[in-house]
Amino acid sequence: MAKKQYAIIGMGRFGSSVARALSGMGFDVLAIDADEQRTQEISNIVTHAVSADSTDEEALRALGIRNFDVVVVAIGEDIQASILTTLILKDLGVPAIIAKAKSELHGKVLGKIGADKVIYPERDMGMRVAHHLASPNILDYIELSPDYSILDMKVSGSMLGKNLQELDIRAKYGCNVMAIRQGEEMNISPRAEDRLIDGDILVIVGHKDNLTKLEIEYQ
Repeated sequence: MAKKQYAIIGMGRFGSSVARALSGMGFDVLAIDADEQRTQEISNIVTHAVSADSTDEEALRALGIRNFDVVVVAIGEDIQASILTTLILKDLGVPAIIAKAKSELHGKVLGKIGADKVIYPERDMGMRVAHHLASPNILDYIELSPDYSILDMKVSGSMLGKNLQELDIRAKYGCNVMAIRQGEEMNISPRAEDRLIDGDILVIVGHKDNLTKLEIEYQ
């Protein structure tokens, strides 16, 4: 399966955080910012970094932006540029557009003009967003420390019908299943023989590197 490709427009704190996290997870990332210094700072971390005006349709077309699976519009203060960029991306046929909003009103406008998902940085940290983008089965991602995190993973694909013993997440990935959630019910003492069904959510804790391996395996 081909690796997903991401383009992040706007290399402020939020955009660069998402770009670094996705790159760290092994994905191809194109970083775009009008400020050449910002693109220089991220250039040795991402696959490609380009200084370009995202409100210029021809510039985005020349970058082959429509070939990216997901484009994140992480433009900070300039609401007009954020809206215009989102409109252009929609026009160019980008498959999935994730846009950062500065306010509820800004978010509503972005949703109306075609953003598939609107993110409010004060509620969504860059790292959490990156994990969700990289693996749609990851519903939440919480950092416990610089090294350890907890994630909520939706049970799907090859996990369905297996029990915890068969999955053997602890032995394979060094991570622990702390709980299994089904709707409002939370099983905080899951047993090895507990079989997983559609709708189950695994609450898993582990070292960040091990969690990333787990995500890639089951994305």
